[in-house]
Amino acid sequence: MSISRWIAGAALMLATAAGHAFDFKTVGAAPAILYDAPSTKGGKLYVAPRGMPLEVVLSYGEWVKVRDVSGDLAWTEAKVLSNRRNVVVRGAGLKVRAAADEASAPVFIAEKGILLEVTEANSSGWIKVRHKDGLSGYVKSADVWGI
Repeated sequence: MSISRWIAGAALMLATAAGHAFDFKTVGAAPAILYDAPSTKGGKLYVAPRGMPLEVVLSYGEWVKVRDVSGDLAWTEAKVLSNRRNVVVRGAGLKVRAAADEASAPVFIAEKGILLEVTEANSSGWIKVRHKDGLSGYVKSADVWGI
């Protein structure tokens, strides 16, 4: 294969990957059982708690293959997922700010693993979130998982 054909193929693959948008869903009102196969007869791997964001990797009928915050893949029934958007805090001591600005005053501090509801997403790299206690503010999208 010539080098120019290889470069063209690599560029096409990168363009395709860059155009892929992540599809995140949130576990609905009840916890979701995650299986090793797309069937209730499959092995039960673990239970995803209510509100947990999951990345949908593949849809197969009434089942979806999902990736969790730790990168593990599993199957669950599509009906247990909601379009509501939650995110998980990636690191300790995340400052949730009053405005979408690094210099803005912190409203509260969120610890690693805390779930926050997405109330607004914008293209500037910041998202507006709300804690279950009702406090809301802005975080950088790079500091959370699920967006």
